[in-house]
Amino acid sequence: MTNGWKRPVLALVLFGVAFGYLEAAVVSYLRVLHESARQRFHPERQPGDLFPLLTLEQVRATGESQTLSIEVGREAATMLMLAAVALAAANDFGQWGAAFVIAFGVWDMTFYLFLKLLLGWPASPLTWDILFLIPVPWVAPVLAPVLVAAAMAASGVYHLWRDAVGRRVRLGAGHAAGILFGGLVIIVSFTLDYRNIAAGGLPRPFHWSVFAVGLAIGVCSYGHAALPAIPLPLPHGHGSETGGFTEP
Repeated sequence: MTNGWKRPVLALVLFGVAFGYLEAAVVSYLRVLHESARQRFHPERQPGDLFPLLTLEQVRATGESQTLSIEVGREAATMLMLAAVALAAANDFGQWGAAFVIAFGVWDMTFYLFLKLLLGWPASPLTWDILFLIPVPWVAPVLAPVLVAAAMAASGVYHLWRDAVGRRVRLGAGHAAGILFGGLVIIVSFTLDYRNIAAGGLPRPFHWSVFAVGLAIGVCSYGHAALPAIPLPLPHGHGSETGGFTEP
């Protein structure tokens, strides 16, 4: 990849766009299939509304409990596919991480774009969505995962570009820990209300402050690693007459 970063990035973007459409198509089918069950238990819902969710007892009453386990398996397979295509485009672990976040970010953003085109949903960036079910329901306004996806895709492209021009981003253990911790805080913001959601309640106000802290930690941790080396002055008496500089 070091001899040409544009081609693998283009391949990852095309894969993400195609996968986003595929995911949106699957979701459109699922919503049609489950609409009758939702109307049975929540007749007050408007067609297309995601909340309140069916409880596990209600899912079992409809005879669709197997569908839930299939959906969890589909989500796990989605992550595996994104990881696999990133592995095919990478030469080392750092490139794999960059390729993965590009594919993930493009997939997630285009997923919502195609849902809007296919179903006219979401109505706005603040419409609530179900993000994942593993291990508990993750829910948030659409804007939150889109912001994360945009940050992931942008950082991944930047990382591969830096790698290609010979100025690799050196992620130390502290940077990696900061990125992982920021991601964990973001996940926590998505799952703080999971008990209420799983019990069939409507989403409570989203914890934007927790989400913002997590996103800031992750972005700043990577940004610090990506900063260029700052030249330091040589000791007195070394270098040219105009003053020498060196990089640490």
